Amino acid sequence: MTEETALQTTPLHSQHVEAGAKMVPFAGFDMPLRYSGQVEEHHAVRRAVGVFDVSHMGEIVLRGPGADAFAQWATPNDVGRLRIGRAHYSSLLDDDGRLLDDLLVYRRGENDLLLVVNGATRAADVRHLGELLGRWEGAAVELDDQSDRWALIAVQGPLAEGVVTAACERLGGPPEVAALRYYGFTETAGGQGVIVSRTGYTGEDGFEIYVAAEQAVTWWRTVHEIGAARGLLPCGLAARDTLRLEAGMLLSGQDLGPHVTPLEVGLGWTVKLDKGDFVGRDALARQQRDGLERRLVGFELVERAIARHGDRLSIGESGGEDSLAGEVTSGSWSPTLERGIGLAVVEGRRGFAAPAAGTAAEIAVRGRSVAARIVALPFYRRPTG
Repeated sequence: MTEETALQTTPLHSQHVEAGAKMVPFAGFDMPLRYSGQVEEHHAVRRAVGVFDVSHMGEIVLRGPGADAFAQWATPNDVGRLRIGRAHYSSLLDDDGRLLDDLLVYRRGENDLLLVVNGATRAADVRHLGELLGRWEGAAVELDDQSDRWALIAVQGPLAEGVVTAACERLGGPPEVAALRYYGFTETAGGQGVIVSRTGYTGEDGFEIYVAAEQAVTWWRTVHEIGAARGLLPCGLAARDTLRLEAGMLLSGQDLGPHVTPLEVGLGWTVKLDKGDFVGRDALARQQRDGLERRLVGFELVERAIARHGDRLSIGESGGEDSLAGEVTSGSWSPTLERGIGLAVVEGRRGFAAPAAGTAAEIAVRGRSVAARIVALPFYRRPTG
């Protein structure tokens, strides 16, 4: 491997190596795929608590008198309705309404926003935002890529609240994290500080802790010490993928990307066409008016099998008026549901209705046709009460 293509490492890389994690390339980083085992780590998050290093994610700050207005134009969700201490899910689009990346927008103050983007698209996202600033005619905006300054630790599972509360008390993190609602966040005052948000990518209750890179190891070890009695396990990319898939959460670069728009992959709820102009609005308004030619669907396999990215899915008789066909974008065995599940983007006549839950489908898996059926998303919802 040349110096130019050498993998980056997160501030927690040494901890993964010491723990014996299997390391793999991911988003340009050397990341842990698994520690004790994918299924064990998956169940730890569903039943107790798990911790993930997600420091490969990118953190981009927008500040200045035009920051709010710029973010409102640069993203399709309504930044104007976002209160201080709240975050929301949104995306970056091109002028044709196609998805360049999904992201979180945190409002830390008036004209003070934190955008959290995917690690694999961080550089492209910074370039895209820079290009948009070149077209921006409003008040001044400062774009600051702070990704290298931050580490990000995700603590997920039904016992996450107790672990994070205790860690914040021990290390001087923000108080009262237990009072946070979903997509709420709090932070310490002064300097770079510590941000704790009630967010995650697993379908469970959980928190994401943003700390200065040099503090990462201390927070990681403290979370482990506190969580040990609660059954906490370190978790890798493999468990993260099956957890997010069960929760019906999309993966950038597979389920979403420049080949689709938010409307086509079930993210219409993040597109606020009535808020005013934004990048890609005209294209999405036309698409909503004229009808969709692609839709994201969830499926489960009737027999014991696993569909993988790129497998062909078909519904109805080939060439028939109501036939649909497409490709699997994500597929895996579900440790919780104990069956093969996945997502696919299917194509049909413009304006076609989404196939109903229970609709029969077939998927070409390793050269043979496997029976499947369409299911409503998400595949899994965490118990409440």
